[in-house]
Amino acid sequence: MYNLLKGKKGIIFGALNSSSIAWKVAEKAYEEGAQFTLTNTPIALRFGELDELAKKCNAEIIPADATSVADIENVLKKSMEILGGPVDFILHSIGMSLNVRKGRTYDDLDYNFYMKTLDISGLSFHKVLQVARKLDAIKEWGSVVALSYIAAQRTLYGYNDMADAKSILESIARSFGYIYGRDKKVRINTVSQSPTKTTAGSGVKGFDGLIDFTERMSPLGNADADECADYCITLFSDLTKKVTMQNLYHDGGFSNMGMSLKAMRQYNKSFDDPEDISI
Repeated sequence: MYNLLKGKKGIIFGALNSSSIAWKVAEKAYEEGAQFTLTNTPIALRFGELDELAKKCNAEIIPADATSVADIENVLKKSMEILGGPVDFILHSIGMSLNVRKGRTYDDLDYNFYMKTLDISGLSFHKVLQVARKLDAIKEWGSVVALSYIAAQRTLYGYNDMADAKSILESIARSFGYIYGRDKKVRINTVSQSPTKTTAGSGVKGFDGLIDFTERMSPLGNADADECADYCITLFSDLTKKVTMQNLYHDGGFSNMGMSLKAMRQYNKSFDDPEDISI
């Protein structure tokens, strides 16, 4: 370890189980010397797995619905009490779509579900930042990172209304990044991660095929959850003090690819099957 976060304090939203990126970030942050609180919804906490992480990282858990301003206020106030003042970093790792879970396609959305997707996966980020600024809950030169995905810029089959939510998320990072950076030198970025086998990601239709495709397309291969956690740690550290308002691709190069040799070879195999020629 490099002690990159020695003496730093933070809040991690969204750790659910050992496959979640937020869980990996918490483990890495603890290894790098940070103290932090953990928060997730009361329903998520009933699974009991977060207790294991809290014990491992010597962290306290504060239940919260990230769509509730009152709950976010409670998380930030209690975190400052526990940690002894404003924090140095916040991770926003929150996303959920009932339309995806229920199999509703983008041209047949349930609009009540759609609004919940936008609120949970996008607007909750604005709420965290707005409340944090009003409470002066982040120190100068602090860092906020939210996890995103390339579907915010490009259409990917099956990602559905989550793509709209991620677009909102990235826009919030830019708009709030200017305000928070101007006033408090707080930097705000999003990390556009490779498709990763988390509980949320696995709910996307055709997810295994997507992972195979991006693996073939990316010259460095897909980035896994542990590697994403490492990247987030650098963004929380003082090594990236002038990086803000960015959507940072952490995807093995996928975002700059058009077609790779591996992907083309796999595509060409379809022409070897007579049944596929007419498709």
